[in-house]
Amino acid sequence: MALVETLRDLGRDLGRESRLFGGRRAAAQDAAIAKAALRSDRFRQEREGDWQRLEAIISRIERGRLRSLSDADLLALPVLYRTVASSLSIARETSLDAATLAYLEGLVQRAWFQVYGPRQSLATWLARFLGGGWSRAVRGMGVDLVIALAVMVAGTIVGWLLVASDPDWYSTLFPGGGGDVRVPGASRAVLESTLFGQQQQSGLSAFAAYLFSHNAQIAILAFALGFAFGIPSLMLLIQNTATLGAMLWLFDRQGLLLDLAGWLSVHGTTELFAILLAGAAGLHIGRGIAFPGELPVLESAARNGRRAATVMAGVVLMLIVAAMLEGFARQLINETPVRLAVGGSMLALWCGYFFAFRRDPEALR
Repeated sequence: MALVETLRDLGRDLGRESRLFGGRRAAAQDAAIAKAALRSDRFRQEREGDWQRLEAIISRIERGRLRSLSDADLLALPVLYRTVASSLSIARETSLDAATLAYLEGLVQRAWFQVYGPRQSLATWLARFLGGGWSRAVRGMGVDLVIALAVMVAGTIVGWLLVASDPDWYSTLFPGGGGDVRVPGASRAVLESTLFGQQQQSGLSAFAAYLFSHNAQIAILAFALGFAFGIPSLMLLIQNTATLGAMLWLFDRQGLLLDLAGWLSVHGTTELFAILLAGAAGLHIGRGIAFPGELPVLESAARNGRRAATVMAGVVLMLIVAAMLEGFARQLINETPVRLAVGGSMLALWCGYFFAFRRDPEALR
């Protein structure tokens, strides 16, 4: 019995100590929670003024009320952003409450877009691009345009002379499909049938699709390979226009040169102009690397690269326009004079835009 009583007393003592220890642990946890809450409240109170001011500035900018901000607020914006970003870093390290962290993360993200984000919308950029930025970039490559144009003319002449001296060159310069009737020896009637009477065809013909895809590839490659001092760009221009020269020779032999020119001009004035710009853009980059002048090579290449990239953005638009003209206008128009008028009008439009339209894009701000 004495042993039993001793064990009971020991159990009561252990239970009392366990409850005491548990109470102390709970009290410690409550104290830690209270301390953390106090620290979070103190942290917020010390910095909340800057947070609220930054939020007010950002909210006005987001609502399009930038002009209502004072000069002091605009000058304080980057400073407040760095202050709040620092607060967010401290809050993460000290494991403050989730609500404070979420608030600071959202505020920092919103402020970042206003301090470091894009300065203009897509519509504004497009308006400035078409309102003078693209044409000014093209004019900035004047020397390269002249060189590229001379190379394209020379390539056309070379293609003509090669097939005139040996018609076997035609299949080399113009590797068409096995069913293509545009080959040396074709009669006038056969060649003429490829130029007229195609109004009922839907979409692009196989030949038109070949020309478009081929010229688009030439334009992209002529720009992309410009870093090799522009030499590959010039070689691509020669190769592409030699194909054109070979086709001009073929139709000229049957007295259809003017009709072919009209057939090509509907989309060709736009498409060939785009290739000219792409080749000049590639040459512009290569010339900036080979002849940097007083600038360091990297800086010269970067400057010319930015201008060339602007031009290439417009080349993409020109190729889209050319594809639409090739797929619809050329199919619907069946008279050579009208085709020449459309092609000539497009050429005049592009030349006028690039060389006569000199509006400063900065005026659109």
